[in-house]
Amino acid sequence: MKSHVSLPYWRLSGFYCAYFGFVGAFTPFWTLYLQSLAFNAFQIAILMSLFQVARSFSPSLWGWLADRRGHRVPIIQFLAGASLLAYVGVFFGNSFYWLFAVMLALSFFWSASLPLIEAVTLGHLGDRLDRYGHIRLWGSIGFVVAVIGLGYAVQYLGMMALLWVILLLLGAVWVLSWRLEDPLVELQHHDSDGSWWAILRRREVMALMAACFAMSAAHGVYYTFYSIYLVDHGYSKGMVGWLWGLGVICEIMVFLYMPKLFALFGLRRIMLASLLLAFVRFFVIGWAVEVWWLIMLAQTLHAATFGSYHAAAVALTHRYFKGRHQSKGQGLYTSISYGVGGTLGAVISGFAWESIGPSWTFTASALCAMLGFIFFMFMMRED
Repeated sequence: MKSHVSLPYWRLSGFYCAYFGFVGAFTPFWTLYLQSLAFNAFQIAILMSLFQVARSFSPSLWGWLADRRGHRVPIIQFLAGASLLAYVGVFFGNSFYWLFAVMLALSFFWSASLPLIEAVTLGHLGDRLDRYGHIRLWGSIGFVVAVIGLGYAVQYLGMMALLWVILLLLGAVWVLSWRLEDPLVELQHHDSDGSWWAILRRREVMALMAACFAMSAAHGVYYTFYSIYLVDHGYSKGMVGWLWGLGVICEIMVFLYMPKLFALFGLRRIMLASLLLAFVRFFVIGWAVEVWWLIMLAQTLHAATFGSYHAAAVALTHRYFKGRHQSKGQGLYTSISYGVGGTLGAVISGFAWESIGPSWTFTASALCAMLGFIFFMFMMRED
């Protein structure tokens, strides 16, 4: 029945485009902004980890509220407006403690939006989950446009350009949130959904969450220090933008072909391949930064370490958390992976960066991905 309901393709796609446009502006360049304020590596790691800290509890909190109320879109609209309001604080101060407060407030509201929009999208898709990638790719397009454009804007106009572009993107997210609609079929409580604790005790769910934790922890150093790492080794800010963009362009190709990949390989094998390629990617970044073409090849692996990984993880979460547990399930995935895992990876990288050096820090992240691969391989049953 759900397959005959009209899909609000462009409304969902537009929101994803603006949302990840912000991510494309913030994640690669905010660390450079913080470095321009003369913050040290540990201070930068602490500030950037605030987003991961918020993801460890905020998505679950707002997801619980959404499932309890039975509506997600009004909460998304509130979170988008609150994020915009919190961000305005960056124009009123730039001390460490002031930015700590501003980024903590921003991260608390912002980090909960993605799992809710994922639940809204999957609710609209119903049994057409193979079309998820075709909607989500617009987020990747927004990321690419923002990261490449800002690479040149920051290089030629200075860091203030970054602050104003982020403000405009957050405004666009808030405006586009008012075009969203909840799925026509309201959330209902079915006994077949199973109890929350029974789902969490399933072997497959524990394997999934452990693998997601390991993958996000492995990315901690990448999202915190990758841009700084490249600039310190002579790459221009424009080139940094292109390298981030290259990774996401490859991610777009994965989203386009995700239905075929799901059918050919299944979710388990896609997750395993993504984790294994994360090990390769971070090892290469750590030891081959002087070889530009190897760094470019490593960036193409973003197609696996985020693209195929995220699509498979969202699909698996949707498989195990049904009905009344959908928002809480997507919130739990975000909390354990990007929240707890991302926080651990970012904070530890802040210590390691100046103590053991960048190369060994990236090596440690590669080993973290390998641990996730081994655990998932033995714990997750075949599709």
